[in-house]
Amino acid sequence: MDIRELKIPDSYEITPKQFGDDRGVFLEAYRFDHLTKATGRAVNLAQVNTSVSKRGTVRGIHFADVPPSQAKYVMCQRGAVLDFVIDIRVGSPTFGQWDAVRLDDVERKAIFISEGLGHCFVALTDDATVTYLVNDVFRPDREHGINPLDPEIGLDFPAEAGELLLSPKDTEAPSLAEAAASGLLPTWDAARAYYETLKGN
Repeated sequence: MDIRELKIPDSYEITPKQFGDDRGVFLEAYRFDHLTKATGRAVNLAQVNTSVSKRGTVRGIHFADVPPSQAKYVMCQRGAVLDFVIDIRVGSPTFGQWDAVRLDDVERKAIFISEGLGHCFVALTDDATVTYLVNDVFRPDREHGINPLDPEIGLDFPAEAGELLLSPKDTEAPSLAEAAASGLLPTWDAARAYYETLKGN
């Protein structure tokens, strides 16, 4: 597989090599050793989540307190989504910026998002099925959100998504500025210090 770092530090696009014949296709969707080599840290998986979304569904922007937060390895098993990683780490050189990767059942790319980063996606097809491999169990008391329509962040939702569908939880979430002012956001220094503890594990 090919792994490249996105413009948001500590997030990566993973493109697997696919081997097809008249029977179908085989690929390695996840390799801990390749990911460890690319990122320089361990990813010990603890939980697997799956969501199925109709076209236009927006999920996010979600993040968790650091430490431990949740690192996410995200794939789209059916259909297509545009997956966003948003740098919400106060003090980061790319704070408030984002990058995106199209995840679908054709190229079968994945995205790896380190702890402390914001995550969001929009479904581009009906029945878009997304699987998340995460390195900690869900801890609702440590989970937070930012409004994905916050103009300060300016996520670019493609016309392909159609009419956007958001949950009340996400539409009622604070803006990036409000979250920062309330002390809700992780910091660049705390996140980087935590990544250091994961090296060699």
